[in-house]
This record gives sequence, C-alpha cells and structure tokens, in this order.
Amino acid sequence: MIKLGVNTVLFGKHDFRTAMQHIKWAGYDAAEISALKGMCEHLCLDTWKKDAADIKAIAEDLELPISAMEEGGLDEDRLMLAFEAGAAIGIPIVNVGPGGSKDVSEDLSRSIATLAKMAEKAEPFGVKLCVKAHVGAAIWNTPTTIVAMAKIDSHAFGIDMDPSHIHRCKEVPKDALRQVISRVRHVHIRDCMGPGPSPGLPEMQACGRGEIDLMGYCKVLVDAKFDGPVNLEVIGAGDYEVSRCAIIAAESYGYLNACLKACGGR
Repeated sequence: MIKLGVNTVLFGKHDFRTAMQHIKWAGYDAAEISALKGMCEHLCLDTWKKDAADIKAIAEDLELPISAMEEGGLDEDRLMLAFEAGAAIGIPIVNVGPGGSKDVSEDLSRSIATLAKMAEKAEPFGVKLCVKAHVGAAIWNTPTTIVAMAKIDSHAFGIDMDPSHIHRCKEVPKDALRQVISRVRHVHIRDCMGPGPSPGLPEMQACGRGEIDLMGYCKVLVDAKFDGPVNLEVIGAGDYEVSRCAIIAAESYGYLNACLKACGGR
C-alpha cells in the first residue's frame, strides 16, 4: 500500500504537535517534517539533539511516523546535521533542491557533483538523499533529471518527483514520471493551476483543484509498484490559521486516497 503523508510546512505558523495532530485527523499515514531554514523549522537542525526526543515522542504518541524531512539546500554542514538527525530520529529520507540556475551548464555540473558527494556521505547514516527537478534551478526538467541519474551511482541517492514542478516546465507529469521511476524514492505531490512560475495559492495546490492528471500520475506509481513515501507539499500557507491548513490537507487526502484506491494502490 502506498502511504500518504503531509509535509509539515503546510502548518508553518503552528507548532509541531499541532501540525502532526491535524495531519493524523485528516487521515494520513505519515508526515514529512520541515527543516526549511527561514521558512518552517519544525526540525531545527542546529538544535536537533535537544529536540529529537520530543519529536520522536510526538510521532509515537500519534502513531504517525516521519517518513522524510525536507532540508531544501545543498550546504554540506547542514546536510551532515540532517543525516545525523535522520539516523537518530528514524527519518529515512532527506529531500533537497538542486540549487543553481536553469540552462547554465556549469551550475548543472556543480549541482550533480555536490549531490554525488553528499549521497556518499549519507550512506553510513542509512538515509537517502533525494533531489527534485525545481522550476528555475539547475535540475529543472526530465532531461536534466536523467543526466543526474546517469552520473550519480550511490545507492543513497534518489529522485524526489514533484508533478507540479514538471507541469510548470511544460511537461506532462505522468509521462515524465515513467522516464525516471526507476530512481524515484520519494514523491512530493500537489496540484497546480496555470503555468507558474509559482504553484499558486495554497488552496489551489490542494490535490484535485488544478490541471495535473493526478489520477494518471498515481496509476504510474502503482503500476511501477512504487513503495516510497508520497507527501503532500503545499507552500505559502505560513500565515494561515490551522483550520485553513487542515482543510487543504483533508481535501487532498480524500482526492489522493480515492485516486490510489481506483488504481489498486490502497
């Protein structure tokens, strides 16, 4: 069964327990903890040793495992802290963006070299480093993702496939997913209305409200027997009251759960 979760960045204004409780109430199987510096640090990497016991206790109390963390950047010092925290808390995946700029060959080479280096450093901790194609970044579409896949051999490296970024680079997400599914270890999922560059208002990122064929996307995951985390990632709700965040989470759960059930994935 494909497990569904929510990145706690959706509840960025609220404390970690509140985020986790509402994710649980919405029906999800797991959560992704946000370690995004300057945006939402439910996991503050600088103080993770102090906070680890509380984070683990909340997850265990709510019976809501933490399936991934999003750190976002490629700074080596922060990623080493993320790997240490992941190993200690029991978080198997660290998600990052590729950095750099679109269509700059030097940036693509630098991003791939950094990802390869950091994936090797992740290996002893037993965690995986996953990167997603990101609008405007060095790895931004399926061709640049495939280049990274070809050049990074580490078993601790994987692709985090986010259909909204692929949609905004004018590809069809379900078709793109088929091309990279062999290395996909995590899925950030949300919907998207329009060509971007932003994914739109938080409400329009709720699954089922936008233009992406998420049913088709889910079918590709199920047909490939994907068994990694699928985590809703909605950004821009940092000043939302908890009820608004919870509505987005619950609406998305209902839609994704129905899609996956129809495809035989739940």
